[in-house]
Amino acid sequence: MKNNVQISENLTKAGISELNNMQKDAYDAIHGQNEVFILSPTGSGKTLAFLLPLIELLDPKINAVQCIILTPTRELTLQIEAVWRKLATGFKVNVSYGGHLVATEVNNFANPPALLIGTPGRIADHLIRKSFDTSFVNTYILDEFDKSLELGFQDQMGFILDSLRYVTKKVFVSATAGLSLPDFAKVNKPYFIDYIEKNNLNEKLSTKLVISESKDKLETLYDLICNINGENALIFCNHRDAVERTAEFLAEKGLICTFYHGGLEQEARERALLLFRNGSSNYLIATDLAARGLDIPEMKHVIHYHLPAHEHEFTHRNGRTARMHSSGTSYLLIHLEETLPAYIKDSPKVLALNKVSKKPNPPVFSTVYISGGKKNKLNKIDIVGFFSQKGKLEKTDLGIIEVKDFVSFAAVKTDKVAVLLNAIKDQKMKGKKYKIEVAR
Repeated sequence: MKNNVQISENLTKAGISELNNMQKDAYDAIHGQNEVFILSPTGSGKTLAFLLPLIELLDPKINAVQCIILTPTRELTLQIEAVWRKLATGFKVNVSYGGHLVATEVNNFANPPALLIGTPGRIADHLIRKSFDTSFVNTYILDEFDKSLELGFQDQMGFILDSLRYVTKKVFVSATAGLSLPDFAKVNKPYFIDYIEKNNLNEKLSTKLVISESKDKLETLYDLICNINGENALIFCNHRDAVERTAEFLAEKGLICTFYHGGLEQEARERALLLFRNGSSNYLIATDLAARGLDIPEMKHVIHYHLPAHEHEFTHRNGRTARMHSSGTSYLLIHLEETLPAYIKDSPKVLALNKVSKKPNPPVFSTVYISGGKKNKLNKIDIVGFFSQKGKLEKTDLGIIEVKDFVSFAAVKTDKVAVLLNAIKDQKMKGKKYKIEVAR
């Protein structure tokens, strides 16, 4: 990787001190090759790996879309956008995905972004509408491209790639090994960066077997959560109804948890992730939709309430823990009569659970809703200042603040929420009265 003062400044702004080997290799490859495959495990920093070299591929003199990044999910779209904004590149970025107002997206193209990130269905829709000029798009990036194909986006992806006639640089990104691309990608001489084989043996990941005497493993799950001292955990189920049933059971036990699956409305999915991400919920119960491509924190504990049918799904789930420099544990929760799937080669050690009478402590933070966002000219600094000056909060009383287009959410220490809401009930922020309440 070449020495570049500007890139160093971008990394500093994003709070990143050093790149890992995969990111350095990707930087050099994307600059030096026209067709690049980046294969690396979940949590290894792939988003930064393809965004960083992109900064130098964009031309500030061109007022048009120059790069399109396709993602399989809305959540991944927003995650990539967030990383790009942290890099403070000066290049405009737009996002396009189902559930986002089409009119807002079309209006945003009046001043076109250099970088457009979106899901295949919505990007294809904009191409049909001719929402933006494609003649300056010289780079496309397909992130988690195998997931896009699994979700049935073949037709849209083929249409999009055929419509981008001036592309000279193609980047394909995935956390899955042994992939092949369909013919519509028109790849001739790809250059591979493969860190999956190098990371197959994750020595930082511990696997433990938890045996339930009952076929209904919910009580055993609760005991396991108590045995890990109530620390945050990501709990995987194979089906949507099992996700909701498990969340309902834990809630009845007095635990604060959220659930996530593809059957939820987009707003509900985003809200669940937000509460988990900012520490207002200790447990996220989810289907394999949460196994990759989501902006959620590093987990110490991944619990398989159900084991998946395929090894690659198991690998992606476990990729949510023991990432980068951290260690973590994967718990396999099975009934006495169940047999482990063939893809689990070694016999994990059995974890004997102690009966714990005290339930885990509730989350330190609660989430406060604000009825204004970026389109109302609100930003994080405005909210911090308002909550500190008018709401009588210390900086340590505030956690993660997320500002969206028309709404915002702030994590506030639970024992300070009542004080805050009482202090600001008649106050205006930047000259306007906003609805501010505990998020539902």
